[in-house]
Amino acid sequence: MKKILCLMLVAVMCLTFVACGGDDEGKKNFVIATDKGFSPFEFQDADGNIVGIDMDILAAIAEDQGFTYDLQYIGWDAAIAACQAGQADGMIAGASITDDRKASGWIFSDGYYDATQGMAVAKDSSIKGFDDMKGKKVAVKNGTMSNTYADSIKDKYGFEVVTFTTSPDMYQAVIGGQVDACFDDTPILKYNIKTGELAMKFVEGTENEPAQYGFAIFDDANQELIDLFNAGLKNIRENGKYDEIIAKYLG
Repeated sequence: MKKILCLMLVAVMCLTFVACGGDDEGKKNFVIATDKGFSPFEFQDADGNIVGIDMDILAAIAEDQGFTYDLQYIGWDAAIAACQAGQADGMIAGASITDDRKASGWIFSDGYYDATQGMAVAKDSSIKGFDDMKGKKVAVKNGTMSNTYADSIKDKYGFEVVTFTTSPDMYQAVIGGQVDACFDDTPILKYNIKTGELAMKFVEGTENEPAQYGFAIFDDANQELIDLFNAGLKNIRENGKYDEIIAKYLG
């Protein structure tokens, strides 16, 4: 009899939990990969939290569309590999939307930020533009739009391109004098120089044409995630949350 009563009590408790549910009850959960050290879009703050424009946009869209996610803060190349291997459902990492990437299997959301690429040098550098780059070495992060941009003009201006896996390693190479300059997304360079994180200076007039950042998946079976992102992005643009996020980091 006691056993029957216990079983009945457990059943009632389970039914009550299902009926009431938790905050995440019934919500779809995704695994999202991101880059490392790409401030102000994704970076680790002094308390160890992963923050930035991409993180705030993702959180706002997830709240708006009613889904949850587990974040993988693993770096650019690792984020791409995780998505391609099915270990992550999508990635948000300041990824520029390009035809080449679409042709190679990237499936993008609507664009959520316009960005150019440009060049920065050490604070005491005498380099004032591309005409001063003959015989110099330029650092880029492997597989990025900045990598593509540098490769497209290296022969014209006579500089050598040196690839790095992460932005911090690339920046350190410039500051330490191993290379003469680096190419990266303009808002990233200017933000980190402005906040004092980088002892460098941006070389005005080195920017290319802007391209949009997009959220990306690599398997059309995850199209639902793109649809949710697009719907949420539209809503946070309309309700002012998007502008609030951009102003928080870039003023």
